[in-house]
Amino acid sequence: MTAIAAGSLRLSERVVADPPVVLAPMAGITNTAFRRLCREAMATALEPAQVGGLFVSEMITTRALVERNPKTLRMIGFEADETPRSIQLYGVDPAVVGAAVRMIVDEDLADHVDLNFGCPVPKVTRRGGGSALPWRIGLFDDIVRAAVREARGAVPVTVKMRIGIDREHVTYRDAALRAQDAGVAHVALHGRTAAEFYGGKADWAPIAELAELLDIPVLGNGDIWEADDALRMVRETGCAGVVVGRGCLGRPWLFADLAAGFAGRSERARPGLAQVAATMHRHAELLAEWLGEERGVVDFRKHVAWYLKGFVVGGGLRAAMASSSSLAELDDLLAQLDADQPFPDAVLGQPRGRTSGARGVALPEGWLLSRDSRAVPLAAELEDGGG
Repeated sequence: MTAIAAGSLRLSERVVADPPVVLAPMAGITNTAFRRLCREAMATALEPAQVGGLFVSEMITTRALVERNPKTLRMIGFEADETPRSIQLYGVDPAVVGAAVRMIVDEDLADHVDLNFGCPVPKVTRRGGGSALPWRIGLFDDIVRAAVREARGAVPVTVKMRIGIDREHVTYRDAALRAQDAGVAHVALHGRTAAEFYGGKADWAPIAELAELLDIPVLGNGDIWEADDALRMVRETGCAGVVVGRGCLGRPWLFADLAAGFAGRSERARPGLAQVAATMHRHAELLAEWLGEERGVVDFRKHVAWYLKGFVVGGGLRAAMASSSSLAELDDLLAQLDADQPFPDAVLGQPRGRTSGARGVALPEGWLLSRDSRAVPLAAELEDGGG
């Protein structure tokens, strides 16, 4: 194999991704424990001169950040060796988004800020946020400009978006051009509309269109289940890098495969069940260090099915792991696994995580009537501290 054409992704002197791979922000997933697992996995496959990818926090609500919500402040914590530090922000009010970015810069809370315009979940879109927001292109423009202005050149600002609300309300072209004009460092595009949610097959053609249209880097997102999918996306679309989400659920070692693939090497991680069990223990241990043992192990429960996908494990044992509440209990259950099982190749290239398809998109009343409105919807800001 030869190295893929995409080079390193440089957003600033401090923010470089080499290989050009970004861990997508995922609510309840990309906390400091999971980010560390993915970084460690990628580090095992890096060339000496490479620095690694960009590993982004969970979505952080701007209102909660500026109000210093304790949960939110915990969520934006980074390990001492975690660099560059990357935060994704969600907000609908330009003034609040600007204040959040100003706080991040003034208090040196992160090296990079990503703006969420891609989330399709109803609690976000019904408030006009996430993937609904670029339809109101004037409000979108105000938010992005406020973020770039308050970043003051100290941290790069990027945006992540979807194709549009649905196929009748496409927004990615206008939004990407506005974002470029506002001064963002890159645009990432998920090849689905909000209405398509996580179902069907991602459409990579709009990614290729943006890569041709924009002068700034364009990153592609959607259906990267294996490293070879990432390489194919770069070849087919000309994008500058990839954003990986659901494909790494229960598989942090995917980042080792990505590092090898972008370097032109053919080796791929295929851990047997003994290695997977060791990774599960480490993941739970890291969560326990961050949240305390009981909360950490409870938080780990959601990952059990993803780690064990394809392995022969009895339903009772799976259920017991998914209800464990201490490291000792989890370790006792892990010891009962048939550790000699090889990696189940049948699951390669298969979707992971949410796969639900087309649905109506919850929107504020009258949202589709005007594209140019700059009005902030009533009760638009989420009250919780992220996710």
